[in-house]
Amino acid sequence: MSVQKPKSINVLRHSIDLYNDNMVEKFVRKIAERIEIGTSVTRKTLQELTSALEQYRMEELEREKEANQTPIEELSATEEQAAIKFLRSKGLLSKTNELIGKSGVIGEETNRLLMYLIFTSRKTNNPLHCISLGSSGVGKTHLQSKVAELIPDEDKIEITVLSANAFYYFNRTELRNKLILIEDLDGAESVLYPLRELQSKKRITKTVVHKDRKGTTKTIHLTVEGPVSVAGCTTQESVYEDNSNRSFLLYIDESEEQDQKIMDYQRLLSAGKRNQKEEFESARFLRSVQRSLNVVSVRNPYAEYLTLPVSVFKPRRTNAHYLQFIEAITFYCQWQRPKKYDKETGEQYIETTIDDIEQANEIIKEVLLRKSDRITGAARNHLERLKAYLKSNEQTTFTNAEIRKQLNIKESTLRGYHKQLQEEGYIKRVNPPAGRAGKKKTKSYCFEVIDMKEYDWLKASIDNALKGCLQQIELGLVAN
Repeated sequence: MSVQKPKSINVLRHSIDLYNDNMVEKFVRKIAERIEIGTSVTRKTLQELTSALEQYRMEELEREKEANQTPIEELSATEEQAAIKFLRSKGLLSKTNELIGKSGVIGEETNRLLMYLIFTSRKTNNPLHCISLGSSGVGKTHLQSKVAELIPDEDKIEITVLSANAFYYFNRTELRNKLILIEDLDGAESVLYPLRELQSKKRITKTVVHKDRKGTTKTIHLTVEGPVSVAGCTTQESVYEDNSNRSFLLYIDESEEQDQKIMDYQRLLSAGKRNQKEEFESARFLRSVQRSLNVVSVRNPYAEYLTLPVSVFKPRRTNAHYLQFIEAITFYCQWQRPKKYDKETGEQYIETTIDDIEQANEIIKEVLLRKSDRITGAARNHLERLKAYLKSNEQTTFTNAEIRKQLNIKESTLRGYHKQLQEEGYIKRVNPPAGRAGKKKTKSYCFEVIDMKEYDWLKASIDNALKGCLQQIELGLVAN
């Protein structure tokens, strides 16, 4: 049996950088010499190969990008009709809040509706932002994640940890009208500055040095455009003051009543008695509602009558937030508003109603109250618990040891609260009360709350200011 010898094949194997001109020229000459063809033919063939590889690489990147993109769910005609019918119904905000509760958000009736409307504002030109505040383990992240489930996946980006420059490498319009969710601000400290710029200026730009294919150094600008709506959670209110000033501060309900609601829910869930299908359907329906909201401009004809109390902290920024929140409610109620057109520009818009302002005032009252407070939310919560304890026991003075035991607070935490309350003039140190024999009952320092009704006065001033705005509107309408 004869064995056929393989034909001689002229093979050239060589490592090469097709973007290195000197290396390519040497390779061209070597190929031309080995297979005895002209250098021009070899050079042209390598150029065609390079172009084909570039095209293949671009197509692969596009396929990878499309694979990583969140698919946009299209509403069926029936789903869209149901969502629009809901958006046109009376008592829309109350019905929405009820559905949020059915979707699995327990308690937090005001915070959950406020957060939902803030997340809805991502679709407007002036989105709102929020920071959830509270002690560790009270459910800040849970509330944010549950309300975020009501927003379509394609409209949100969830972040745990990001590098300092990560935001600059998004595509130019990739973040436009998106909801950015930060699980814990402590894990995203490096990106807080570009986030603040996105919130304020609605775009960020970074200048970097870049080498092109020929090795030439060039300066390029990386620009990412907003607007965006940003939400985050933290236990440290004072640490993130710059971000807090740009955001609504939502203080988590840490009351015993809220604890009981959550524990009851957990027990029902464990026993299999919670209707999870209803939760899923409610969340899905609210996502359909979000998809049925169209981009439309909002104008508030009553804005000139809306003034905030003088006690509000940083009134310029808070006033802007107040007006934007009213616009967010109008935007959400867009299917109940007639479309109008600007005579000069032809722009389509809807107008705010007095009902929108009344609903905004009711929801935002607690936020304005906190914005008017001189102490942090955690210190305020402690002070109000302290007042309730003193009132129930008909006391006027107290000691740190007594409060630590009765209110179950760690010594270091209590010391921090009382230091802040003393510095701001809410409590003062006093002499211990004397016993029957004229001796002091305790050798410990005693403290006294300076004004038991100061928070009630502050609430009344906020309430009166908001009512005064509505009265001014009514007077203005009568005058016109």
